[in-house]
Amino acid sequence: MEQVVSQADLSTGAGRALVVTASNRASAGVYADKGGPLVAEGLTALGFAVEGPRVVPDGDPVERELRAAVAAGYDVVVTTGGTGISPTDATPDATRRVVDYEVPGIPEAIRAYGTAHGVATAALSRGLAGVAERTLIVNLPGSSGGVRDGLAVLAGILPHAVDQLRGGDHPRPAA
Repeated sequence: MEQVVSQADLSTGAGRALVVTASNRASAGVYADKGGPLVAEGLTALGFAVEGPRVVPDGDPVERELRAAVAAGYDVVVTTGGTGISPTDATPDATRRVVDYEVPGIPEAIRAYGTAHGVATAALSRGLAGVAERTLIVNLPGSSGGVRDGLAVLAGILPHAVDQLRGGDHPRPAA
């Protein structure tokens, strides 16, 4: 499904974002989702109109949420959780099935940021980022620290990425 973007759409702020929390335990009510609200707060601070977090079990339910978000035309979907190496961590796998192409620099920058700030386990994240149609999807870890690290990186790139996906041009130096 091709999205048509009007000139009015290009000037309406940062855009629409959806937050999806992938957690078997939070979705079952074992504990409260902490990462999703942090992501929503961070995206709101960047000027996005944010929906969610939608809390779902890891795996196929994440893929369904991502596909629905792409069909709904969100500019950005940020997931939290399910990016590690445990047997139940399947968010990157679900994301890979949805995206048309990956943007490897984003998760590389997030992992580098975490390790540079003393979190050696940031290197264990399998999170990825990619584009499906005109929606940028980014996987963040489930830990509060991992979410904060991810948001620190995303703050510097999301507005430009959304502008690019909407057909924007690179800024030119003034003559």
